[in-house]
Amino acid sequence: DDIIALRRRRIQEMQAQVSMQKLEQAAAERSERRDFAHAISGGKLRVIAELKRASPSRGVLCGEYKPREIARGYETAGAAALSVLTERDFFSGSLEDLHAARDAVQLPVLRKDFVIDPYQVYESVAAGADALLLIVAALADTELRNLLALSDRLGIAALVEVHTETELERALAADARIIGINNRDLRTLEVNLETSFRLRSKIPSRCRAVSESGIKTPADLRRLAEAEFDAVLIGERFMRAAEPGEALADLLRGFSELAQRRERQ
Repeated sequence: DDIIALRRRRIQEMQAQVSMQKLEQAAAERSERRDFAHAISGGKLRVIAELKRASPSRGVLCGEYKPREIARGYETAGAAALSVLTERDFFSGSLEDLHAARDAVQLPVLRKDFVIDPYQVYESVAAGADALLLIVAALADTELRNLLALSDRLGIAALVEVHTETELERALAADARIIGINNRDLRTLEVNLETSFRLRSKIPSRCRAVSESGIKTPADLRRLAEAEFDAVLIGERFMRAAEPGEALADLLRGFSELAQRRERQ
């Protein structure tokens, strides 16, 4: 609630600096898009690798935060897409971080923020985002439907994040096509990977399914792959490493070796 309240004030501040009309024009002038939905499709588990400097639950994660270098490391290691935190007050992020990361790679980039207003959708498109996050818990049904429709009209994907069965039902009713199951309880900040497995069977085949938070080991990836998730979103595990790209490469290597051992058994 505190984050959303502050976000509304920040939107008002931004509108005083850059009008909606200017953002709409900037969004209309952008021609190039990268296909986020396609990047996390294909029949095998994909990784959306996240860039974030800090988080409310863990504080500063990365003292030497260099989005361009981190993004390149992720791309080299095999990430299918990137997620960049742009919320500044609680996560120390910015749209400049997103632009720097996207400019350094060929991967589609998700804007990870608390998007609650059409202004932010136009802002995301103008800043170069290929997808954005919509958190069901932060939106009324009408807001969710309108933001989804606007994102679709402007040509960027929406990862619609849920935490419970009720939120999943709301997301599907709003015609969400990429569902992210966040394993972190927003009230307690506790993480339980079982949330993903409990909700996975309720996601129809027409939707892409993404598991978020608390994914740490090759065994976690194996279980999620067996549950037919399309992708996982991982950030904190990588951002705490000295070299985030190498941490991703190690995780994927372990996942591949685990799969090979299972095939031989």
